[in-house]
Amino acid sequence: MSGAPTHESRRPADHGAAARTAHLVGETAARTARLARGALLRRLVLVLALTAWQLAARAHGSVYFPPPARIARHAYDLWFSGPVGHAFLTPAAVDTILPSLGRMAAGFVLAAVVGVGLGILVGRSPRAYALCDPVLQFARALPPPTLVPVFVVVFDFGTPMQLASIVFSAVWPVLINTAEGARDTDPLRLDVAAVLRLTAVERLWFLLLPSALPRIFAGLRLSLSLCLILMVFSELLPGTANGIGFALTDAQSRSDLLTVWAVLVLLGALGYLLNTGLLAIEKRLTGKRSHERRSKGSHKSSRTESRKGRST
Repeated sequence: MSGAPTHESRRPADHGAAARTAHLVGETAARTARLARGALLRRLVLVLALTAWQLAARAHGSVYFPPPARIARHAYDLWFSGPVGHAFLTPAAVDTILPSLGRMAAGFVLAAVVGVGLGILVGRSPRAYALCDPVLQFARALPPPTLVPVFVVVFDFGTPMQLASIVFSAVWPVLINTAEGARDTDPLRLDVAAVLRLTAVERLWFLLLPSALPRIFAGLRLSLSLCLILMVFSELLPGTANGIGFALTDAQSRSDLLTVWAVLVLLGALGYLLNTGLLAIEKRLTGKRSHERRSKGSHKSSRTESRKGRST
């Protein structure tokens, strides 16, 4: 029959599908190898840095510069040698780490909600953006410690003052980056949304937020680091009875240098873990679309190369 497909007519299509599959498998394997190699190199650099620190501290023998092994052992005994039922946290950890994390989490969530909400409103109105941009840039440039006396007068010492200082200084990176991301939304997509008569909530959910999401996460990462710094700074002030900053001040007053170093290492580890978690959330929310764009681009390039090969 002339209409029935023959074995020869199916062979080019099958060969093209197999080639694309092999290309995708090879690309995935290469990407996995690159990620594994990068992770191994990062851990190797960390091990080398800790080894150099350990050797230098042991050679110097100064009480002001303890080796990292001694600092880690002291931090474990101080905070992480508790019972299993309390997640290995000691009473000192409950009084030191958990209150600080609670203040920082509350300040970060408030800054994120206010920053994203106001950033969308300001970014979608050119007139509002032109009017508010000088004020936003001025407020962002203010050093956070200089505002603490103002918050002390308004809120007095305590948790409200600490939260106010964290939120006021951490909200600006989120707000400005969200406004910039909302302004970068494709006008053609907005015109299509107007033709389809999407509601304001639908345009926000399906157009504005996805378009601004990379810039939002850039602002959130900056805000997270600011929240950690301001959390410690606010706990250094009088009127604080717990927290990491209070533990640092107390250790300095007692000349407990080992605890001072343990607090500094704890802050670095918390910053790394929190940033890693935020990056994982960002990758989960935005990585799928970027992967799809890269896959489409590779498919287009492979088709272009095949057409060039056939033409030659």
